[in-house]
Amino acid sequence: MSGTDTTRNVTGEDEVVDLCRELIRIDTSNYGDHSGPGEREAAEYVAGKLAEVGLEPEIFESHQGRASTVARIEGEDPSRPALLIHGHLDVVPANAGDWTHHPFSGEVTDGCVWGRGAVDMKDMDAMTLAVVRDRLRSGRRPPRDVVVAFLADEEAGGTFGARYLVDHHPELFEGVTEAISEVGGFSFTVSEQRRLYLIQTAEKGMHWMKLTVAGTAGHGSMIHRDNAITELSEAVARVGRHKFPVRVTKTTRAFLDELGDALGTELDPEDMESTLARLGGIAKLIGATLSNTANPTQLNAGYKVNVIPGEATAHIDGRFLPGFEEEFLTDLDKLLGPNVKRADVHSDKAVETTFDGALVEAMQAALVAEDPAAKAIPYMLSGGTDAKSFDDLGIRGFGFAPLKLPPELDFAGMFHGVDERVPVDGLKFGVRVLDRFIDAS
Repeated sequence: MSGTDTTRNVTGEDEVVDLCRELIRIDTSNYGDHSGPGEREAAEYVAGKLAEVGLEPEIFESHQGRASTVARIEGEDPSRPALLIHGHLDVVPANAGDWTHHPFSGEVTDGCVWGRGAVDMKDMDAMTLAVVRDRLRSGRRPPRDVVVAFLADEEAGGTFGARYLVDHHPELFEGVTEAISEVGGFSFTVSEQRRLYLIQTAEKGMHWMKLTVAGTAGHGSMIHRDNAITELSEAVARVGRHKFPVRVTKTTRAFLDELGDALGTELDPEDMESTLARLGGIAKLIGATLSNTANPTQLNAGYKVNVIPGEATAHIDGRFLPGFEEEFLTDLDKLLGPNVKRADVHSDKAVETTFDGALVEAMQAALVAEDPAAKAIPYMLSGGTDAKSFDDLGIRGFGFAPLKLPPELDFAGMFHGVDERVPVDGLKFGVRVLDRFIDAS
């Protein structure tokens, strides 16, 4: 178990920052059309770091350059169900001109590691690598088998990453019943005596869709009642301005109850403005979990200023709550009207699990051991993760990438935002918590 790594005295806390920086410096921008560099270089980097400590990682390439790395660590009791720790290697693109520090520099300044992927999610990739390497160097086997997976393509729906592995290599996850990954385990400071750590137990489903309106082409100087752009624009405006009804799921109800207890007040989901005003920086993450959403993201029509086109198209990012997919699509079709055709570009289910069991207890215990003011509570993610794919294998997924954050940091704004960064102290905290969690799980 000691492997061949020569840095035997280096701990996970010692190397997590460098691991994060090195991962950020590998540009894995995912444009959704294979035009980016792909994840192969990052997958090989991860495989090398795992091989240094005696593992035999495998690299799976689903498309040229689109690669994922998977390895299994043998536990003390291999008869127990296994745990999956998964993270994605791809990131959304970044325009360097908008950033204070170059998004692929991995610069450390003001106590943070800066760069695209710092929180989404090369921080968790680095913490996972650091913990695994530390445990294997010191010969500390986990209580049960642990599968680590570093995946391609999550930022475009996971087709060439998690979905590919689930469909073509399900044997990699044999015996796995539970998993942890991104966008959970981060702190929300109520006071110095109470910090809530939000554990993701649910996530909305998605319908990324293309809208199409057909009209009659013609000369731009003439009166034209059958204008595809006009019809589509009106439909898109209706969707973009629509307020979907509040629907409180069991996860969101539990979150609001726990937060209300911590704040000493009852939170009313029907009064969204007052509720969100109490959430500070996490309002962006929570606000969209109170209803279905549909946001216009792209428009395309025409090829010359004096030609009325025969067709206009738009794209919508639709997200639905667990149990409310049918209602979402019905409401959307009413908004679009009979002349707008919609077709899915990518769709996936909503997932939700309960906030109970030994794994949840292990999270709470690990957090409290490092932060006595910690309390773990469930919440729903408004976006989606690779947990959707692993759910098809019966794997119960949680968002648990532990970070103790300064209250003033706009953590929600870091996701896909400019000047994405993660605190150095947060990375080291995460390593300690993950290490304890593996022991307790």
